[in-house]
Order: sequence, then C-alpha cells, then structure tokens
Amino acid sequence: MVEDLYSEFDSDIIIRSTKGKTFDSSNLDLKKIQSTSGVKSTCKAVEEIVVLRHEKKWVNAKMIGVENNYLQMANVQKHMVDGFPHLTEKNTPTALIGAMLLQKLGGYIPTNAGHETILCYFPKRDARVSVSSNPFRSQTLTVAGRINYNKEVNDSYIVLPLDLASSMLGYEQDITAVYVSTKSNSDLEKIKEEIQNKLGSDFEVKTHLEKNELIYKTSKSEKLIVIAILVFVFILAAFNLVASLTMLYIEKKKNIITLQSFGANESFIFRIFFYEGLLIAFKGIIYGILIGVGVCLAQIYGKLLILPNTDNQAFPIELTFSDGLFVLVLVSILSILASYFPVKYLVYKNR
Repeated sequence: MVEDLYSEFDSDIIIRSTKGKTFDSSNLDLKKIQSTSGVKSTCKAVEEIVVLRHEKKWVNAKMIGVENNYLQMANVQKHMVDGFPHLTEKNTPTALIGAMLLQKLGGYIPTNAGHETILCYFPKRDARVSVSSNPFRSQTLTVAGRINYNKEVNDSYIVLPLDLASSMLGYEQDITAVYVSTKSNSDLEKIKEEIQNKLGSDFEVKTHLEKNELIYKTSKSEKLIVIAILVFVFILAAFNLVASLTMLYIEKKKNIITLQSFGANESFIFRIFFYEGLLIAFKGIIYGILIGVGVCLAQIYGKLLILPNTDNQAFPIELTFSDGLFVLVLVSILSILASYFPVKYLVYKNR
C-alpha cells in the first residue's frame, strides 16, 4: 500500500544539485543518464511554492512543472478523480490539481467535459519585497482534472507543463530536478550508484525510498510494533492464567492430599495442573486464531475499514501462512512458560 501511494507520484530516482536550488539543464547530460542500465525514461522538473486563488479563497501549494512524459511515469490515468489526464489542450497549457486542494479552494470540475479556472501567483526569482513592488507574477490556470495519490499530494500539489512553470518563474534553462523512471524489478541502489558516479559530486541522487525514508521505515517496523503489543497483551492475560491455576490448586488441595495418599508424587501433581494450564491457554489460542482470521477475511471481502481521503479504498490486509505460524508458535511458547513456572512454584511451596 505504501509503495502504491508514494512510489508512483514520486519518481524512482530524483537528481538534484548540491550547489543550489536550481541548475542549468544544459550542464546535465540526459543521454548519459538514459544510457544507464535499468533506466526507462527521464523528465526535467521545476518545483516551487506558489499561491493559488479561487474567488475569495487563497491557498499555498507545491507546484511542479514537468514534461509530458511524466504523465506516464506517474501513471496519472490510474489516479484521476475527475477531468482528463493531460497538461495541454488545443495547444493551451492545463493543470492537474490534488483532489483536496481544489476542494479547499471551493472549486470543482464540471462533469460535462468542463474545466475550472484558478489564479496562480508565482514568486519572482530575484524580486525584493517592498511596499511599492509586487514579488509575484500571476497567471490564470485552466484545471483539467483532479488527482488522488496520497494525503500529501491530495492536499498540496498542482502539476503544470514545464514550459509554463519555467516561464512564469523566469528560470529559462534552469530546472530544480530530474526525475528518473526505472524498469520494473530493477535494482534501484545499483542504478543510483551508477548515475551518481557518472554525474559526480555536483549532483545528489536519491531513490524514492530515501526521499520518504521515515514513511518506509515506519511501515517496515509496523510488524515489530504489533508483535510487541501482542506480547504485552499476553503478559497481561497471563496474570489471569496464573490466578486461575492458583485458585484451582487451592480449591483442589484436599484432592491433592488424597492422590498423594494413593502414591502420587510431585511430578504427577505437577503434570495435572500444568496440562490444565495448557488446556486453558490453547483453548484461548484456538478461539483467538479463528476470530482473528475471521476478522481479516471480513476486512478483505467486506471492507469494514476504509482509508480516509481515498476513493473507497479498504485498509489493506494480507493473510500469510508464515505470519500465522509465527504468532501460533510465539503465543504457544509464552503459554507454556506462563503455565510451567506458576505450577512449579505452587507444587514446590506446598510439598
């Protein structure tokens, strides 16, 4: 799910200058990058913070100006909410906007092949802020469609043609980044290192994993967090098991004396209560697994939980045999320990 949400809008590899915000695109040999094994395509990009206005509403937005091939790189067609996935129409530049961003502006895309118009204020490159000067250039934008990727994109991003963005920002040949798309099943780290070696220290090369490092690390550590919570919950539940075995031992103390009079030794008494503890624990394990699998299947096929700010997308769940076996083994080991030590202590104390 994290890959789908973040990897398609963010290109596989991003190239930026280490010496400043922008760099002259003529200083970067794109043919050298495209000749790298595993590289599918490249796209020049301009990124900037802009101000959008629609009627009386004003919103800050993250603008990216890109070439037309970005639409294929980002698989825009798949993520359209309404409108059309293009950056030009009849030689007129158009924009694609995050679904929630247009809603913040109070705009909408008419259903009958219509468009929305918004006013965009671009910061002048070398402008000085003063009472008499205007630090912005303004341009009326025709919004062709709304896109839906993830919350950040939906709330903040607007996509424009590269020529329009460069012209309004006064960048001429300058760009802020180059997006690189790679072939499927390619080794991103290997491609990144090869491109970095070709470009040298003047440029910084990052994968989309490094750009959203915190998100990916969090998603990878989620399973460990859930396991830690599972162990904590079991420790709390183990107190009930210990209490049940203790009360059972006290209740059956006369029966224990009777068994001992028939020749039952400590080992025999221990096994009776130890197996009783295992029966209690494994009964809970079986019920827990059945209920857990049932809830997962209900989510997979019934969509009980829906992700916020998505087009009715269910919270993803995947049932795997290895995870089920791991949980079963982990809880079984904890159950054995929770039954063994209390019973061992009770038998030893009441010899």
